[in-house]
Amino acid sequence: MQANVQKSYLSKRAAELKPSGIRKFFDIAATMKDVISLGIGEPDFTTPQPILQAGMRSLEQGETHYTSNSGKMELRQGIADNLFKRYNVKYDPATEIIATVGVSEALYLAFNALLDPGDEVIIPTPCFVAYQAEVYLAGGVPVEVPSRMENNFSVDPDDIRKAITPRTKVIFIGYPSNPTGAVAERETMVEIAKIAEEYDLVVVSDEIYDRLVYGFEHVCFPALGESIKRRTVLLGGFSKSHAMTGWRIGFAAAPVEILAGMLRIHQYTIMSAPTTAQDAAIEALKSGEPHVQDMLAEYDRRRKLIVSGLNHLGLNTFEPRGAFYAFPNISASGMDDETFAEKLLHEEHVAVVPGSAFGLGGQGFVRCSYATAYEKIEEALRRMEKFMQRYG
Repeated sequence: MQANVQKSYLSKRAAELKPSGIRKFFDIAATMKDVISLGIGEPDFTTPQPILQAGMRSLEQGETHYTSNSGKMELRQGIADNLFKRYNVKYDPATEIIATVGVSEALYLAFNALLDPGDEVIIPTPCFVAYQAEVYLAGGVPVEVPSRMENNFSVDPDDIRKAITPRTKVIFIGYPSNPTGAVAERETMVEIAKIAEEYDLVVVSDEIYDRLVYGFEHVCFPALGESIKRRTVLLGGFSKSHAMTGWRIGFAAAPVEILAGMLRIHQYTIMSAPTTAQDAAIEALKSGEPHVQDMLAEYDRRRKLIVSGLNHLGLNTFEPRGAFYAFPNISASGMDDETFAEKLLHEEHVAVVPGSAFGLGGQGFVRCSYATAYEKIEEALRRMEKFMQRYG
């Protein structure tokens, strides 16, 4: 008699996809009371009022239909104008820019448009947890190149060069960095550009945190020169800079041929980004700058607090130059990062993310987001001090 074995209908790819290392701890935290979360990478600010009002006007005026697959021309033109104004890089809004459902969709489109099965993507780590997963879902092979704290968590171009094989198709970069807060220096970016040209590789550059930098220069990768722009896919959006995570609106800018491939996939998976969110993003480009600067100043105040506080506790912390994350080394606790995060959550009700969730180079660190209220960070540090008095 045939055994009654439950058949799995999942594809091998879906079955083998690892769950997010970030969500594990917040699923646990959601069942607990009095938890201070230093984990979720989401601004605690509400979307600024002018942007909210634009979204509401859009709905009231009946803007509830599809837009062009690429997005409203007014939005694409605004993105193009903004990139030129800030970085002196030119994109044709008609053929080189697409509005997407956040940078997450832009990332999905880029890898699916670029990769054939077995193509390799070099990814500096620690990095956002979705990067390797998106490469895998597109049939590619992620190749991690760890960065180091002693090098300010900026990838060494020589390590990228050593990782290149005949199957390498893409170099992926994401600066300012989630989870480390690193900002790559111009010299590093120039060397990566040279490597891409030497080996005829495409560069995908996630610059979602480009507006959140603290006294350092953000280098827009395609702005390094026309020759590198022709092989670069630039990803950006409004979620972090304008506190618009829930609106789900981002963009990709790329050479005509690559963008056309991305657009074909977008047509069959998404159709078009949400119309209301597009109208809100148009307003963000028009009037959002003072609000961006206000939020940036507050993030900087929190950044100084958390870095000083963590170092005071004996948790050696690199000073983040961008984004809104601190990445302390927790070796003084005598624990690995998974154990540290679990004990801290259960004993002191402070949620952080183990560094190992972010790939090679993250072991022995935890990610602490300072996109939460100053007073909550102060309380989290007090709780962590009690924790380190027991284990430090």
